[in-house]
Amino acid sequence: MTKWQRIINFLQYDLWRRTSRETTGIRRLCYDTLKTLIIVIRGFNSKQLNMTANALTYNLVFAIIPILAMVLAIAKGFGFAEIIESHLQRTMLGGTSILPEVMGMVNRYLETAQGGTFIGIGLLILIWAVYSFFRNVEQAFNAIWDVKQSRSIVRQLTTYIAVLFIVPVLVIVSSGMNIVVHSMVETVPLLTSLSEWRDSSMRMMQFILVWLIFLWMYMAIPNTKVRFRSAIFPAVLMGTLFQLLQMLSMYVIMFLGRTSIVYGAFAAIPIIMIWLQWTCLLILIGAELSFAIQSNEQFEYEKDLEKMSRRYKDFLTLFLLYRIIMRFESDQVPYTAIELAHENNVPIRLVTNLLNRLEEVGLLRTIYIEQKEERTYQPALDTHKITMGMVFERIDKQGTEEFLRGAKPDMKEFWQRFMQLKEEHNTLNEIRIDEIQL
Repeated sequence: MTKWQRIINFLQYDLWRRTSRETTGIRRLCYDTLKTLIIVIRGFNSKQLNMTANALTYNLVFAIIPILAMVLAIAKGFGFAEIIESHLQRTMLGGTSILPEVMGMVNRYLETAQGGTFIGIGLLILIWAVYSFFRNVEQAFNAIWDVKQSRSIVRQLTTYIAVLFIVPVLVIVSSGMNIVVHSMVETVPLLTSLSEWRDSSMRMMQFILVWLIFLWMYMAIPNTKVRFRSAIFPAVLMGTLFQLLQMLSMYVIMFLGRTSIVYGAFAAIPIIMIWLQWTCLLILIGAELSFAIQSNEQFEYEKDLEKMSRRYKDFLTLFLLYRIIMRFESDQVPYTAIELAHENNVPIRLVTNLLNRLEEVGLLRTIYIEQKEERTYQPALDTHKITMGMVFERIDKQGTEEFLRGAKPDMKEFWQRFMQLKEEHNTLNEIRIDEIQL
């Protein structure tokens, strides 16, 4: 085996066979980091994050005016509209001639939504534009986290409204901290000469504000439980890259403004579109990174699981069911999927799939226990009536059968004969295929 073959074999098999429970210290950190990078790269390709970012960019272009209108309306209600507008001036849009036009459209949008006979229709259109954009963002995050079911409409509305309230509050808090720092520098004699410290503190406030917004997005938008430690690093990393991207875009716009003769102010439009697209891409990559950090254990033994025999899968199914029954009969707190995986050194992804299959065939049921804050598993039947034959019979019958519309008569007859032989014989080992009489 050549050196490159050994490297490829390590990346495909050996790396994923080294579980986080079997390694410690620097070696575990290196393995987990390498696994996370591989998961992110594969997710970027398989989940087509670039295409999703393009779609979200166009959705954002159409929704930017209604979103700003809602944010400013909320800010005006609390008397902080000027703070929001001054904060927008410090963003990349503030360095272009487009921001006054955008703010003019926002104000006209609010006037249209508030006045005349169409007040109800205007408000509904505004809410729908904001709702549909956030729904698309949530669907993109759910696809990254492999979540099949979205929130209910009520939960969606409450979450999206919370976004529109939280962002202005964070901006106001950040601006308030900047004012405090500025006043300290102006009033305290020792700090009067530290203007550079003041400027760096204000820039740091901007970074912290962006980090908090990214952290909130990664934890709240997916319809699943995202741990803080899984979201904090992607939030800081992608928030920092977002700020650097914004600074670079502002520099490019200022440079084009000085040198462009043909396009003039319109030269900023493609830069803004590119900035929006890269912003959406950074957000999605951060979500994928958060998923990879939290779901690292789910990809253990991945290639081995793809080639696992049916016999070994049946054995693991029976073993997990056995452990759950023993825990139930000893009157202890039921197992969670993670506890079963860690206690028996079985990949969490495989445990979850097997338990879901047992639940689907009616042999297990899930209950939520507050002290564990997760689903736990208990037998769904009298444990003295659960036999190995019952388990395999229910698994074999799971799913649809005889659904082929164009099945030939001999195929249907063979099916009936096959089912008859299964009922008549405990084993089919002695029956040759060519001896079956149709």
